[in-house]
Amino acid sequence: MLTLVCADRVGIVAAVSQFLAERGGFITDSQQYADREADLFFMRVAFEATDDRMHDTDGLRADFAAIGEEFAMDWSLTAASHRPRMLIAVSKGSHCLADLLHRWQTGMLAVDIMGVVSNHPDMRRITEWHGIPYHELPANGDKAAQEAALIDIFDRSRSDYLILARYMQVLSEDLVARMAGRCINIHHSFLPGFKGARPYHRAHERGVKLIGATAHFVTADLDEGPIIEQAVERVDHRATADDMIRIGRDIEAQVLARAVGWIADRRVLINGGKTVVFR
Repeated sequence: MLTLVCADRVGIVAAVSQFLAERGGFITDSQQYADREADLFFMRVAFEATDDRMHDTDGLRADFAAIGEEFAMDWSLTAASHRPRMLIAVSKGSHCLADLLHRWQTGMLAVDIMGVVSNHPDMRRITEWHGIPYHELPANGDKAAQEAALIDIFDRSRSDYLILARYMQVLSEDLVARMAGRCINIHHSFLPGFKGARPYHRAHERGVKLIGATAHFVTADLDEGPIIEQAVERVDHRATADDMIRIGRDIEAQVLARAVGWIADRRVLINGGKTVVFR
């Protein structure tokens, strides 16, 4: 699986295709997008080996480095079987965590879940039932120590991504900077509307007719990171705030699962304050 981002110019697709063809690479899926406003080119190529040389992933990376340098690419080449390592953070809400654990256990989510961290004990039982390590990190008024412990767990588990599955804590700017491009949050609102706390109650007060959820990369600007996936559900004047919460929880779980799945399949590339998602 090859993904790349670089300045848009003639010859990128030809160079990639020729590189793979010369080594017996059979392209099974290729998607590309040229952002004419940003003058950037995005590409994702899935390919199979028809030659023994293609089985040497390290050798392929070494060979492709020359093309990457020629086009000044930000690129990644990994085996399709590679499973990103995920650390999940959660507070008291179980719906997103339970959905991710179920999808992982049944093989529907091609990731390795390295552990669950939480500022509460509530999710320990369901986590350990799935055989996943649970790390309780109470805030206790010392946010710096709590985040230092989280970073230590992330590093020791060699995790690739931190998934905020309804982790009701605002991350510090230092932690956000450290996790840039590797931290995904599920927000219980169809951003950019109703950011922050109690969005369903505020949506109910406004009499909205659509509610939704947003999965996005975390940045220092609260709930402003590049959006990966969104979904909505129609409601009417009869819906109470509790109705909206119930409907919203289903949407949140589905949206986060899709975002994590796309990340695992290397379908998401960051484009400034936006994303390119190859489906």
